[in-house]
Amino acid sequence: MDFLNFLEFKITDVIDIFLVAVLLYYIYKLVKGTVAINIFIGIVIVWALWKLTELLQMKMISSMVGGFMNIGLIALIIVFQQEIRKFLLLIGSTNFARKRGFIRHFKFLRQDALSLATNVDAIIGACKNMSVSKTGAIIVIERSNSLDFVKSSGDKMSIEVTQPIIESIFFKNSPLHDGAAIVQDNYITATRVILPVSNERNIPLRFGLRHRAAVGITEKTDAVCLVVSEETGLISYIKSGEFVLYKGLDDLTEKIKKDLA
Repeated sequence: MDFLNFLEFKITDVIDIFLVAVLLYYIYKLVKGTVAINIFIGIVIVWALWKLTELLQMKMISSMVGGFMNIGLIALIIVFQQEIRKFLLLIGSTNFARKRGFIRHFKFLRQDALSLATNVDAIIGACKNMSVSKTGAIIVIERSNSLDFVKSSGDKMSIEVTQPIIESIFFKNSPLHDGAAIVQDNYITATRVILPVSNERNIPLRFGLRHRAAVGITEKTDAVCLVVSEETGLISYIKSGEFVLYKGLDDLTEKIKKDLA
């Protein structure tokens, strides 16, 4: 039967399936935890329905679903513009060429290949003390996408992450406290960094420029961000342009470690 011809696998078919699986994995990784994940799942279901109707030669419904898929392409680009930007950054990221960078991008194949490098406990400890003293701070932790394009706006350095160092950077009388600190692996690589500010109107008015800057950088890259409010002392965790809720500092620590793993 003609419709069973797809069972005749060739080596190119295996490669094709593998590449599609990798592509779908990264798309899912980019939209996971956001509202877009539901749209992504819906698209996969509609696409599967389209191919199934084609396979069963149900021409009328196949043409209707196929037309919807073709016309909806422009709408999908608009809906997923932030995710598409992140995906392109992921492909072109200079991190890809760094030491152990290639393995990092395929860590889903080797979960034990890498261990957490960033000293999250030290960062949370510093944020806790700065929260008590209401010292404003914004810490950006790099993941897969390179943050070199924003590092150039600040003072480059290479200091190992420790709690006293972070607190001294954001001390109110310190010349380095104004702006963001960039953390790459377990090193603070830049301070006084100017971040792109988000124009998102859904951000509550009680949040100031630090929070808008944190939302902005996490919209444009896959970095995660910690913000300590100078007015309230509240510690905010921001990922993928959204505020992440947590129950306590222990829970926050676990969330960050999971996101960096």
